[in-house]
Amino acid sequence: MRKNIVLDTNTLLSAAISDESISFKAYQKARTNFLITLSINTWREINDVIYRPKFNKYLSDFDRFVFLTALNDKAIFIEPTETITDCRDPKDNKFLELAIAANAPFIITGDDDLLVLNPYRHITILKSGDFLTLELT
Repeated sequence: MRKNIVLDTNTLLSAAISDESISFKAYQKARTNFLITLSINTWREINDVIYRPKFNKYLSDFDRFVFLTALNDKAIFIEPTETITDCRDPKDNKFLELAIAANAPFIITGDDDLLVLNPYRHITILKSGDFLTLELT
């Protein structure tokens, strides 16, 4: 059985914007080897952020729809039961809560507010490029 994995909003957004990006390659590796895990809060955030007007020059509404549909079709939803307040950016606690609830071994992020916590409990928090170099067994 495949393990769960958490990708933060910026990683998913970068993957949506360019299939040449390191984030897209990490997203593909995550989809192949893990179950991408979302909560209602993380799903709402990617849906909100991806439709911000500043990304119109990178993504059409159709591109957004296709990416979000593919993400939703392959993801599993788990709702956190523990409230965490350990991140210096309170908006990022939702990713820690999700990873704990999902028993995920990894959070993939470029966010220094999360990266500084690595390792967090049993979770390795790393950048997309570092995830790509991992040998998975």
